[in-house]
Amino acid sequence: MELTYTKVGDYYLPDLALDDDTKYEIGIYGRMRQRFLEEHHPGVYNRMLLHGELWKHLAEIDTACHERMDFLIPAMAKQEGVTEALKASNQMEWVGRMNNIRNRAEEIILHELVYV
Repeated sequence: MELTYTKVGDYYLPDLALDDDTKYEIGIYGRMRQRFLEEHHPGVYNRMLLHGELWKHLAEIDTACHERMDFLIPAMAKQEGVTEALKASNQMEWVGRMNNIRNRAEEIILHELVYV
């Protein structure tokens, strides 16, 4: 493995490039995972960053969280009897129960996927 250097001012800096130059879309859960790794597992964070694995990992976590939310919310709503009939008859009750379900589903995915 041969390194090349570029002179910048009085210093020679190595020409380093990441193998993976893909642009990843990182959403809220990916950013939460990034912050968690930075604060609680700096060694893992730095290793992933230096090896070019971090952004792919964050994108995968974000995608997995969204998929899990899309699965959990309807399943929990069905289990608790939150239906379109309830929405038509008592809209405020439906909104309150759906917000509760969404918050609980988010706590589940944060515990299972983001903060581990």
